[in-house]
Amino acid sequence: MKNDNTTTTNDVSRSRFKINWGTAIVIAIALFMSFILYFVIKVQTNSKYDNELVVEEYYKHDSHFQDEMKRVQNAHDLKNKPTFTESTKGITVAFPAEFEQAKIKGKVSLYRPSNKKFDFEIPISFSESNPTLLIPKLKLVDGRWDIIMEWQYDGKLYLSKETLYL
Repeated sequence: MKNDNTTTTNDVSRSRFKINWGTAIVIAIALFMSFILYFVIKVQTNSKYDNELVVEEYYKHDSHFQDEMKRVQNAHDLKNKPTFTESTKGITVAFPAEFEQAKIKGKVSLYRPSNKKFDFEIPISFSESNPTLLIPKLKLVDGRWDIIMEWQYDGKLYLSKETLYL
């Protein structure tokens, strides 16, 4: 009889904590999904993490992609291209001497990928004494800057893109 009691006690204790492979896999998947869902909710609700789009009207911008590629190709086909150089005063945009400054029209957009608040635009304008465009260092924060220069000369449209690290 002693033998029967010990067998019954062992069988009861084994059946209480028995988990098969299917149950273990479901529990592991549920825990993993909860872990991932926790971080997704944390990032979406925390104002420290900014979830802004790169371009506000993405689909409208994308519909003009072919026109943009033509302007980029026009700039690429130039023998002498505009140059962007960093100096202690800021970023200098210089056009080749073959361009008449009075015929150049357009704008320079500076885009800061890490923070939209620093983005700004400057119209292309030159003074008679200075044939270059200077973007003052005071407006620029150290780090990566994407520069997009949209301009036209003699009715032909151009688009130049450059990335600078300050």
